[in-house]
Amino acid sequence: MNPKVDWFFEKDTKWQKEFNKLRTIILDCGLQETLKWGHPCYTFKSNNIVLIHGFKNYCALLFHKGVLLKDPEHILIQQTKNVQAARQIRFTDLEEIVELEASLKAYIFEAIEVEKAGLEVDLKETKDFEVAEEFQAKLDENPKLKRAFESLTPGRQRGYLLHFSGAKRSETRTRRVEKYIPHILNGKGLNDQ
Repeated sequence: MNPKVDWFFEKDTKWQKEFNKLRTIILDCGLQETLKWGHPCYTFKSNNIVLIHGFKNYCALLFHKGVLLKDPEHILIQQTKNVQAARQIRFTDLEEIVELEASLKAYIFEAIEVEKAGLEVDLKETKDFEVAEEFQAKLDENPKLKRAFESLTPGRQRGYLLHFSGAKRSETRTRRVEKYIPHILNGKGLNDQ
């Protein structure tokens, strides 16, 4: 146990009992405990293996390379269609965790073996992401915007592409594009100040 992470497990939350049980299970597997992104993260030789986090309707284990796990129990969940590598196992109560303890340990040990083997997730390249037609039209008509967008890091480009194409209505996509053109021209990502 890492004392720097204790506060997460001591705070009064809806998932406190579940979080503490998950912590015990993971630490039984020999991983190192640290804090990343405000959540307990468990590593093997400094490589992220699994993270504990909670949401309104469930708490979860997030396997960073979950897509590479075999998933014999069919319990791994892809959070959204755009999540490429990570997979979750979700829980709504302590009983589920207790019942799945042996399986959870098996998934954790498999995730460690994936890391030991040096396996990597084949991630989609930025060029393979959908470009909203409203944004493509702006890129086509404004070479300065196109150069600015292409000079952004791949992560920033993906952020914009996902944000723009995520809207269902053309009007919303157009508003989003218009709003962020100045950010792109200034070399900023979607969430940069």
